[in-house]
Amino acid sequence: MQSRDFGRLGSVSALTLGGGGIGNVWGATDHAEAVATVQAAIDGGVTMLDLAPTYGDGYAAENVAGAALRAMPAADVLVTSKIELPEQDGGDLPEKMIRSLHATLDRIGRDHLDLFLLHSQLHPHGWTGPTPRTLGWDLYLDQVVPTFERLRAEGKIRAWGLTGVGHPQTVIEAMHRQPRPDAVQAVVNALDLSGDMWLLGSSAEPRNDEIRQAAVDDGVSVIAIRAVAAGALTEGIDRAVDDDSPVAVDFARAEPFRALAAEFGESPASLAHRYALSVPGVATVVLGVKNRAELAECLAAEARGPLTEEELKALRDLRA
Repeated sequence: MQSRDFGRLGSVSALTLGGGGIGNVWGATDHAEAVATVQAAIDGGVTMLDLAPTYGDGYAAENVAGAALRAMPAADVLVTSKIELPEQDGGDLPEKMIRSLHATLDRIGRDHLDLFLLHSQLHPHGWTGPTPRTLGWDLYLDQVVPTFERLRAEGKIRAWGLTGVGHPQTVIEAMHRQPRPDAVQAVVNALDLSGDMWLLGSSAEPRNDEIRQAAVDDGVSVIAIRAVAAGALTEGIDRAVDDDSPVAVDFARAEPFRALAAEFGESPASLAHRYALSVPGVATVVLGVKNRAELAECLAAEARGPLTEEELKALRDLRA
């Protein structure tokens, strides 16, 4: 598998195994199959696991990764995890960060985390729009960034970063300022669908491509997420969703994408991952797979290489 530059952390495989699938977020799996999927990913050349305490009931994804890594030690595999700090919950944010980090390390069986990500989306100073599950700029600057920096100085984390799906201008400003995050998770998919990750309603507009480019310009490593748009860019959504849910709406919008995939002679999921891998500046693409069969499809997609300019243009034309 291709390796790509990952800034402070050296290099990373083009594909990262995400925790959503192995944590039962994206359809059902069982513990044994999830553990086997982690091990198969490592055998297939994946060098980063992207986890979170909230991926699955009972910290499922972190427990799966811990079981896999204890059975198959892989010291060169990077592990990331996350912390949610919704402003409306209040409390001592540094203490929450430290407590969550230590619990994660216990579950995965390591003494440090390679990358610790703020999972809450940012909103600007003085923001009066929707705020559920978001964190204000002032708290980010005054409490979160200093705690990340202290944890890195203490050797408990090697790097830190952001979920780049909050208020776009605030995310961009966070990458412009020192100390900068080392990485940002940005939505990258063929139809630019943010789906259920977009929390700000009509009070702002997603600017995913602009966030990705700002990260590249500022030397912040880009972790591409939502390559298949939570299942909208696949053959079929493999979990129960309401007809009016964001992913169901996006799935209906994506019918031309599925038709183009058929024209290209590959599955929608394969085409979606190859698109994300072909986007300039992307360091690694997170997989939401839940079993070895889905993993194998993604590994094969990466092995096929980037899309041609003609194929990329055909996909971009679908956004019009």
